[in-house]
This record gives sequence, structure tokens and C-alpha cells, in this order.
Amino acid sequence: MSLHGKRKEIYKYEAPWTVYAMNWSVRPDKRFRLALGSFVEEYNNKVQLVGLDEESSEFICRNTFDHPYPTTKLMWIPDTKGVYPDLLATSGDYLRVWRVGETETRLECLLNNNKNSDFCAPLTSFDWNEVDPYLLGTSSIDTTCTIWGLETGQVLGRVNLVSGHVKTQLIAHDKEVYDIAFSRAGGGRDMFASVGADGSVRMFDLRHLEHSTIIYEDPQHHPLLRLCWNKQDPNYLATMAMDGMEVVILDVRVPCTPVARLNNHRACVNGIAWAPHSSCHICTAGNHCEDG
Repeated sequence: MSLHGKRKEIYKYEAPWTVYAMNWSVRPDKRFRLALGSFVEEYNNKVQLVGLDEESSEFICRNTFDHPYPTTKLMWIPDTKGVYPDLLATSGDYLRVWRVGETETRLECLLNNNKNSDFCAPLTSFDWNEVDPYLLGTSSIDTTCTIWGLETGQVLGRVNLVSGHVKTQLIAHDKEVYDIAFSRAGGGRDMFASVGADGSVRMFDLRHLEHSTIIYEDPQHHPLLRLCWNKQDPNYLATMAMDGMEVVILDVRVPCTPVARLNNHRACVNGIAWAPHSSCHICTAGNHCEDG
């Protein structure tokens, strides 16, 4: 019991539109801060930054900025010590990196690896490397994954603080790539995996990109939509198929043979997340409004 009475157990915030993407900030000086991406069926969409006002115990909107198309994913820089610039990345038609200030959020850089064409293949997802925050990886419907390197420099007037370049681009799958995630294995910098419409999970090493390892293939070749690495044990990852009612748990030491199939859902699974503190707990969400 605090001096001001019992703390609330549920905090609620209602966005003015359907929320499609969201992510918690991990900076120690920005407690209880969320980024929310809208899903509006038109070009003009929004990103809101909301934070908990601990005096009133209410979530309030700190900032709203425009975003072309809905964000397929958004993610704060994985900066648990607060030593990097306060950055937020979003994926959609391109990968964008935004700098968050006290009163405004401005675009730092737009990362486009197809500068020779007016056409851009939409990005389905991305991941920000936790060990080396200057590395981001994107997945695209054009069958490729791209690893981006960020550079930071001194601010000169209004010159952008952050820029980026393509470190490598590879054809990752035979069809669209739907998700990408860095692994904590091998130092946590160079290993990543991807899933896609060809129904496979593939693992890559930035130091040896001439080949990849197929960790799993869906028996019916159903598209795999998401993958998620175990936070404590990098041998394990989870994935799920389109319209599937189960989550498949894989062990990279035993390719192609799932170690478990979690099939307690009564409708298709649409979200998975490993516990940050435990190697044996995972949360799954499905279309029947229940958690697993």
C-alpha cells in the first residue's frame, strides 16, 4: 500500500483509431512509454507516443505524428542504459528511423534499398539488434532480407543525426518473407532467422551468407507469419502458420523436428512472445480473444 492509496492494477488507453502495431520503450529514463501505430485504410496514418502519468495514474498522449500507410511494425531502439539517441523505427513502404524529442518527433532517415525504381516492395517486418543497436534487419515481400547499418554523428544545425546504409541484402526465401528476428546465439550480433510464404524457417549468419540453414518446413507448406526467439535460451524459437491454431516450438540443434506443438487455441493464433525472465514460458494470443 502506497502513501497515496492502492495502485491501480489495470491502466487503460483508448486510441482514436484501430491499433495495429505497438512497442514498449526500454529506456530507463522513459518508464511506461508506448508507441502505437494506426490501421486506417488510406495513405495517411498515425503513430502515437503515449506515457503513463504516474501522478494521475492515466496514460496520456505525448505526441502524434503522421506516417504513410499503416506501420507493419514499430520498435524503440533496444537501449536499456539510455546511452543512445532516443530513436524509434517503423516499417511500411520503407524503413524509417525517427528521433523523439520532448515536444516533437522528426524523421531522421528513410532507408530505401531500391533507389533505381519508383516501385517499392512493402516491408513486412523488421528487427533491431539488441547487442549492436547500429544493426537493423528488414523482411520484404520481394523475397529478400536486408541488414542495415546505422551511423550516428554530431548534430550540425538541423542536419540529420542518423543515416544508414545497406550492409547486405540477400534473397532469403522462394516467396515473400514475413518476419525476421536476430538471435542471441554466437554473441548476439550475427545470427538471424526468417520465415515466409514458402512455409520455411531459415537461419543465417552474417559472417557466412553464402548459405543458410532450413530449420523447419511446414508439412503442408502453409505460409509462416511470425517467429520469436527464446529470450533466455537461443536454441529455441517459436513460429506460427497462417490461419493455424497452434504454435510450433523448434530447437535449432534438431532441425526440421518440432520439440513441441502448442495447440490449446480454438481459433487462429496471431501473436507470440517469450517471457523475458524465463526460458520455459511463452505467451500466445488468438482470434478468440484469449491468451494462451
